Amino acid sequence: MDSWNSWRVGEISEISLPKTLEFPEELRVVEVSADPRKTAVMVIDMQNDFIEEKGKLYVPRSENLIKPIKSILDKAREAGATIIYTQDWHHENDPEFEVWGEHALAGSWGAEIVEELKPKKGEFIVRKPSYDAFYGTPLEHILRYRGLESLILTGVLANICVLHTAGSAAMRGYKLIVPIDCILALNDFDYALSLRQLSFIYKAKLTRSDMMRFG
Repeated sequence: MDSWNSWRVGEISEISLPKTLEFPEELRVVEVSADPRKTAVMVIDMQNDFIEEKGKLYVPRSENLIKPIKSILDKAREAGATIIYTQDWHHENDPEFEVWGEHALAGSWGAEIVEELKPKKGEFIVRKPSYDAFYGTPLEHILRYRGLESLILTGVLANICVLHTAGSAAMRGYKLIVPIDCILALNDFDYALSLRQLSFIYKAKLTRSDMMRFG
């Protein structure tokens, strides 16, 4: 049997796709009222390396997420909902650096959560080694012992860490809420595809920060 290294894939010169793609159905945003006793707001990877222009993997326009995320956090805190931050958290020679280059190095400025969204006392910080916030972290333990049933997902990137975390959450039975003005991708295609996957596959309710209520 050939080894993996000697295996060859036939050449593909071109993948033919239409220049424009139509969604199978219209995506809709709805007003959402969340029970603060059963809901956690997750702020995913809002860290200097991704949000600040001098960060190592700056996401263009990501600073525009700060205001709507802060709006949701303010409402969640007032209502007594659980707040959970994730931090992309890597060590030297992490295999992920082969894909993205060095970023969010443990203990560095780049790995810190942006100043405008700093966690408050008593809020949770989950440091994750990869895209999925459940993988190799105590996230599920936190959700279970607090009796949480729903997650409000915010942060970056929509099609990577947000989407992978959403998939893991959905397969564990959590209900998902996604304010569309609180997530972002590197381009419109990835953003739109993420919304489609979140709503169709993982049955997330799509909303906006100004349409979110707790009570």
